[in-house]
Amino acid sequence: MIRVESLVKKYGPKTAVDGISFHVDDGEIYGLLGPNGSGKSTTMKILAGILRPTSGKVVVNGIDAARNPLEVKKIVGYVPETPVLYESLTPSELFNFVGSIRGIPKETLEERVKRLVKAFGIEEYLEQFIGTLSFGTQQKVSIITALLHEPAVLVLDESMNGLDPKSARILRELLLEFKREGKSIVFSTHVLQLAEMVCDKIGLIYRGKLIAEGTIEELKERAHEENLEDVFLKLTESKDEVFAIVQALRETL
Repeated sequence: MIRVESLVKKYGPKTAVDGISFHVDDGEIYGLLGPNGSGKSTTMKILAGILRPTSGKVVVNGIDAARNPLEVKKIVGYVPETPVLYESLTPSELFNFVGSIRGIPKETLEERVKRLVKAFGIEEYLEQFIGTLSFGTQQKVSIITALLHEPAVLVLDESMNGLDPKSARILRELLLEFKREGKSIVFSTHVLQLAEMVCDKIGLIYRGKLIAEGTIEELKERAHEENLEDVFLKLTESKDEVFAIVQALRETL
């Protein structure tokens, strides 16, 4: 379970996250949605124990993320928006390195690596330097790395970026399987149709504030819209702007 209370993160005079609160139950997929620069990635880094909040509290499975970030890292699998990997290592070397840090027994690690590498189809890249791999393949390596220790909590920041349709479907099915296993998942994506398919609850963050939260049906009812895309645009005050831009483009064609 994840509990976020009055979370604030400032970078000098700039407030990136401004007093947001939400919770994610066991066996729940929580979609954190918002425009670029809204504070999603900052929030997720705090959930993963990577950043310290300026104020407020984040509790992950009973552990205070600010007081015990190392303990939080032990139980969280985190996939950043852009892969952050050791480019001079091969995926095989990276998996072994992470396995040693995580204290995963050798045979267990080998079995997990074999299963995940096959699922995401990167067998042919295992002995190539990570820095030479495509963005999509690096993203797969990043996802596999985050799953090796079978985390109780998943924090996935735009983890579908760069994935081919097959791999995106596999990750989607894995998320649903993790949900059935009772894991807590925080998931951000700009693919709103995907959010509709997998998320139990949505939190919409805009300019650092949580401006709406609820099930997809609750948000549709609140915004008087029929799909999540229109809900998103309306609540972030973008819908009229989008229509005006489209109309202007039509007039120039």
